[in-house]
Amino acid sequence: MNINPISALQGAIDIPSDKSISHRSVMFGSLALGKTTIYNFLMGDDCLSTIRCFRKLGITIEISGTTVTVEGKGLHGLKGSSDLLDCGNSGTTVRLLSGILAAQSFESTLTGDASIQKRPMKRVIEPLTQMGAHIKAVSDNFCPLSITPSELHGITYHSPVASAQVKSCVLLAGLYADSPTTLIEPSVSRDHTERMLAAFGATLTREGTAVTLMPCKELYAADITVPGDISSAAFFMVAGLITPHSDIIIKNVGINPTRRGILDVLIGMGGDITPFNERIICGEPVCDLRVKTSDLHGCVIGGDIIPTLIDEIPALAVAATFADGQTIIQDASELKVKESNRIAALHSELSKMGADITPTEDGLMISGVKTLNGAVLDSFDDHRIAMSLAIAACNATSSSTILKSDCVKISFPDFFDLLGSITH
Repeated sequence: MNINPISALQGAIDIPSDKSISHRSVMFGSLALGKTTIYNFLMGDDCLSTIRCFRKLGITIEISGTTVTVEGKGLHGLKGSSDLLDCGNSGTTVRLLSGILAAQSFESTLTGDASIQKRPMKRVIEPLTQMGAHIKAVSDNFCPLSITPSELHGITYHSPVASAQVKSCVLLAGLYADSPTTLIEPSVSRDHTERMLAAFGATLTREGTAVTLMPCKELYAADITVPGDISSAAFFMVAGLITPHSDIIIKNVGINPTRRGILDVLIGMGGDITPFNERIICGEPVCDLRVKTSDLHGCVIGGDIIPTLIDEIPALAVAATFADGQTIIQDASELKVKESNRIAALHSELSKMGADITPTEDGLMISGVKTLNGAVLDSFDDHRIAMSLAIAACNATSSSTILKSDCVKISFPDFFDLLGSITH
């Protein structure tokens, strides 16, 4: 993909639906009794991988435009598949599904593409094994995962990382356990699973960074409208702030408190971002955002806010490049085990453009330079790296080429078209 410098962004856009909520709506709908209708579903590759897996497990799922209908069969209604369950590039699919399959009466094997086979699975294998699950993995850490039937027991698990995928995996397994399951995080990760499980009839309690789930006899179908994904909105927030003469409106953005770190940090950096039309959709807070060109300043980003913006750090790194002063991103070693090593990828590719960026053990130090040069850039087949580089390239002094840009289909299939629609 070739990207030319632009002079302004003007107009209003609708961003893609939330990827995390889209995944979970299919999973929970499949485990519930009755028909769940999901409106505004994200038709990205990752979420379609979840649909394919549950179809192989005997669930009837119909797609009409962006509306998905799931004919749930209850907690014990899944059927074994003789095929491998291919999760594609989706870490959410493989990790959450492992919690569900650990309690089933049939054997399963979960796998994925080359990237998934390099991503760590020990973080879900360990708590599931403590619950009594039988899971075998390559080198005890990597896909494929072979899961055989077992009876699960409730545990109290202190997760070493604040990860919504780990938390969701353990809670989904806890639905089938013989006693309550408690997961305690070092800080609170995104809470879509807790909100949605409660909507489907599960009983949960939350206290501080701990969430406790009671064993469940059944879940019951509930229709879901998926809000826009703040992780996708992040690229346009940053683009609107750093591109001269820009004034854009981003509509239908989910601003769940466990996800809105990007919004709070950008405003704290001096970003002219105005939320309006705030409302609640299916238990999730949503708003529209007006974003204008701004003079940003550096800041320190770390601690408890990191889990609320971990996926948005690539976009934040681009914002920091155009800010006055130094930005320090710390406590974010989780970036190393995403679709790519995002610390290394951001350092490598933004440096090619002239950014002053230094990798650290758990993040990045970035001194604003405000001027970037065009370059040939590698996405590392990482959708968030590709989109972040595209935003940077729009503000470079000459044209850039982004290699393997098709990876944006994972979460944002229309990204380049949408960017072009408001470019001037």
